[in-house]
Amino acid sequence: MCLSEENVIEVGHVTHFFSKINVAVLELTAPLAVGDRILVKGPTTDFEQVVDSIQIEHESIPKAEAGQSIGLKMVEHARERDVVYKRL
Repeated sequence: MCLSEENVIEVGHVTHFFSKINVAVLELTAPLAVGDRILVKGPTTDFEQVVDSIQIEHESIPKAEAGQSIGLKMVEHARERDVVYKRL
């Protein structure tokens, strides 16, 4: 699957992953909201999921803006430096 052929934009990258609770810390480069469909890509990572909750400092929020660092529950294992894309 080639990303250039799909309607996706890069929204950030994973800076940390807590494997016990399956939560990734994302550094955002574009806005992201609950309900958005994201793709997580890396050398050994490739999955898609719907954003069902976004947290900042353990507080749930409906959407986050570029420049924010957020916690995101993942359906699979993500790795540091994996890139996160949003389906348009």
